[in-house]
Amino acid sequence: MRALSLIAALGLLASPALAGPVTLKANPVDDDGRVTLGDVFDGAGPAANFVLASRAGPSVVFEASQLQAIASRNGLQWANPNGLRRVVVRQASLAPATGGNIVTAATAGPSAVTPPAPTVAAPLQRQARAARVIARNDMVEVAYAVGGVTLTVTGRATRDAAPGESVPILNVVSGRTIDAVAIGPGRAITGPEAQAARDQLQFASR
Repeated sequence: MRALSLIAALGLLASPALAGPVTLKANPVDDDGRVTLGDVFDGAGPAANFVLASRAGPSVVFEASQLQAIASRNGLQWANPNGLRRVVVRQASLAPATGGNIVTAATAGPSAVTPPAPTVAAPLQRQARAARVIARNDMVEVAYAVGGVTLTVTGRATRDAAPGESVPILNVVSGRTIDAVAIGPGRAITGPEAQAARDQLQFASR
């Protein structure tokens, strides 16, 4: 009996303490490169310090079934009620605010984390702003040149324009709109020379 009791006691010491059911953290993170059960689960108890993996990069990806098996071996019960496929544990300083490290079973593709699509709109908008020489509501001097004579009138631009682009100019005195071509900051041209200026400036901008 004493021998059996000793064996039973040794078995209890060797086995992990049962912490019961645990809950997956909404945003699992670690801050020291050692990913533990406590980093992944709430309620891990004495098993919280068990090291699952060492994180060499910004994140570590675990299969949900792998986590379940390791948790079970350490006396923890995780039922995976949401049917997750993978769980990503990130470096604490890089993790999203909430819920960004959990991949559901419905997620397609082999990658656990889908990188955001590259943003192209902002650079294009910056380029457009850089090329613009006339802004909407700018006061613009419009030149009409023919036969060696140049006439000018000042009006308000009704839209933005880059060099070589058409820009309607409202004559604030007469109320009429002049079809012109932007040639520089606050300057536009109309009449027979407008088309030639448009072709020249648009060719130069390519």
